Amino acid sequence: MKLVTRTQLGWPASAAPAQVKTRGVKVHYEGSPVSSKLLTDHALCLAEWKAIRKSHLANIRENYSDVAYNFAACPHGYLLEGRGIGKRSAANGDQALNVAHYAIVGLVGDEGLTEPTDEMLSAIRDGIELLRKNGAGAEILGHRDGYATACPGGPLYAWVKKGAPRPEGTEPAQPAPVKTKLQPYPGGAFFMKGTVPAIGKSSPIFTAMGKRLVAKGCGLYLVGPGPKLGDADVKSYEKFQRLLGYTGADAKWPPGPTSWEKLRVPQS
Repeated sequence: MKLVTRTQLGWPASAAPAQVKTRGVKVHYEGSPVSSKLLTDHALCLAEWKAIRKSHLANIRENYSDVAYNFAACPHGYLLEGRGIGKRSAANGDQALNVAHYAIVGLVGDEGLTEPTDEMLSAIRDGIELLRKNGAGAEILGHRDGYATACPGGPLYAWVKKGAPRPEGTEPAQPAPVKTKLQPYPGGAFFMKGTVPAIGKSSPIFTAMGKRLVAKGCGLYLVGPGPKLGDADVKSYEKFQRLLGYTGADAKWPPGPTSWEKLRVPQS
């Protein structure tokens, strides 16, 4: 599976309502012209996906909290994260239908690029299997099943009616390792105001640091990590340093270069 995450797209965590189980997955298409240039330029696929999210967020009538779909699939076989796992879809026309199924959209339309590639079908299948591992039931339907619409278009719907089989020769690929750019150690003075912690100082570095502390099981936050340095950040980091084996004064704030390197804070 070639997954492009929200983080890689530059998106924050989805604000969509949570939903951990559905009867299955519904397949969608864009229902509007899609440029065939997507076939030769994957960057255009990413731009198309971002444009869909932007248009949904701008839709005042529907009042979307995020892009409507859980995932998208592009002609190059990439599965693009939308609302993602454990989030209610907003793609099925009304509340009852949205509760029943997660949603995956193929980046094809009713003009221009209308035929899904085998790689796209494989990516949709990747998304179905991923969602099944995380609460989706066995049903695979098209948007038109239960709602008066042409979606997901003739070619995609014909594939859905066959049971959405994975095309031959497109077995799931191993994901390419994601290289995370790490935040360089900003120096001890960055964390201090004179001889005391710089409580109240604001920086995205503190948010990224706090999320890593939570991931390491050292988060002592009541609300969650944020850009303003607080007492919870200090206590959480000191807990992490104790986890590394530091004791006494060595375990105290501020972070040192060795523990910072081991925390692997992503660059904000």
